[in-house]
Order: sequence, then structure tokens, then C-alpha cells
Amino acid sequence: MRPPYPPPPERSTELRRRFAEEARSERPDLATLCLLTGAEADGTLDEAGMDAAQMELDRLAGLLPFRPGGPRSWAVALRELLGDRLGFHGSPGDYRRLESSLLHEVLRRRRGLPILLSVVWMEVARRAGAPVCGVALPGHFVVGFGPPEEQVLVDPFDGGRVLSGADAELLVAGATGAALHPSMLVPAAPLEVVSRILNNIRAWAAARPERTDVALWAVELSLLLPSHAARLRYERAQLLVQRGDFVEGARELDAYADVVSAVDEPAAERIRGQARAARAMLN
Repeated sequence: MRPPYPPPPERSTELRRRFAEEARSERPDLATLCLLTGAEADGTLDEAGMDAAQMELDRLAGLLPFRPGGPRSWAVALRELLGDRLGFHGSPGDYRRLESSLLHEVLRRRRGLPILLSVVWMEVARRAGAPVCGVALPGHFVVGFGPPEEQVLVDPFDGGRVLSGADAELLVAGATGAALHPSMLVPAAPLEVVSRILNNIRAWAAARPERTDVALWAVELSLLLPSHAARLRYERAQLLVQRGDFVEGARELDAYADVVSAVDEPAAERIRGQARAARAMLN
């Protein structure tokens, strides 16, 4: 089934304005940024739908026991509610669906990628007063409860299973072949989470050449984040050319070449050559 259709241009412009404003606020709200991303992907997600998703997170938080205890007690309470009782989890097939990266769809289907399921865990736990954070392990996002010295990790993709130290080491070794390092357990800031979600969406689209529309809006949202890789401008330029917008694509290639020329003039000249080739396609 084809993933959701995007919103009309005027709606998209407003969504992006709000996304940029939220991303640059003093305390960016993770759920809001995820829902604005979802609305950019799915034109049926209107204001009422975004409000409903926020209210669902509030409702789920209200189902948790009142302050169950220390980090492990919180971890178990979330697993029992979201994983055991409500069936939130993931499977390999979820990686093939764009909906698995959209918060409103993950709340509806109770299925998703590790990072989106982790967003559900974090947002529900945060609303209930839990000491919670996201932990961006290489290749697999998980959730941590409690301070670093007594942190308890859980894997929402596996229904909220509480992870032992050996479990976490296996996840990292399976993804990278490397050992688990304490630096990997640092809490992920909301904008880091959103950036990783957009990277996942870009990767989904890259595997589907017919979905350059999704790749383009994911790149353009990434460019609205206060901190982003300069190379994203090159990626956007290439997508514009692929989609037949040769004038804007060439303009963006030239702009990126100007940035690159400060450190690598031969590479900059190659990019300018791509800009010339894009303009030639207008003839």
C-alpha cells in the first residue's frame, strides 16, 4: 500500500514554520516535533489529529501507577502497561513501512521502529513524572530510567524488556561489532532524536527511488534544525534535479560548491559541473 499523501503546499509551509520555531525554542517539545513531522508526511493529520495524539499520550500516562518507586520499578510499570497490556512492540516488517516513523501512526497501530516506540515510552513516562531519557545506542534506540549511576535500560521494540548489561553489550556488538562504551549511554536530546528519526525516513526513501517526494521533505525538515550537516544541502540539490526542478537544483549545487571551495576546490569544481549539467537539461 502506498504510504500517506503529503499536505497541500500552504499547509506544508505552515507546518515547517512551526517545526522551525519549535526546534529553535528554549526547550523543544519532542512529541510536537514528531507530530509536525507526521503531518508533513500525512495530509490527513490535521490539528484535531495532532491534539488527539497528545491526549492519547496523556491518557496512557494516567494509566500508570502513581510513582511506583525507583528506576527499575518505573521500567517494569511501563513494560507492563505499554508492552504487556497494550501490545506496543516492533518487528522486522515495521522497517518497511513509512508509518513506523510517524508518531500518530505508531500510537494507532502500536507498532513502529525502535526510536518511535522509544518516543512513546519517553513521552508517557515523562508525563507520569518518571526520570526518563532516550539512549541512542548504535543501530538501536532504547530508553533509560534513572540517573547514570543506577540507570535501567529497556527496549521498547521488544515490548519494553528490561535489559541487563550483557543485553546492551549484545545490541551494540550486533550493530557495530564494537564494545559498549559509557559514552553511548549519554541521554539523547530531543533535537538529536528528531534528527535520527528524519535520517531513518531519508533512508526509507533512499531505498525507494520512486519516493523522492518523501526524501525531499525529510531533508528539508532536517535543514530546519539548528544544527545539521552542510552536506544535506547537496542531498537536497540532487533530489531537486532528480525531480526535474533543474533551476533550483542547480542554484543549490552552486551554493553548496561555494561552501566546499573553502576546503576542497577540486570537489567544489566537480559540484559546479553538476550544476552546469542540471541547467543544460533545460535545453
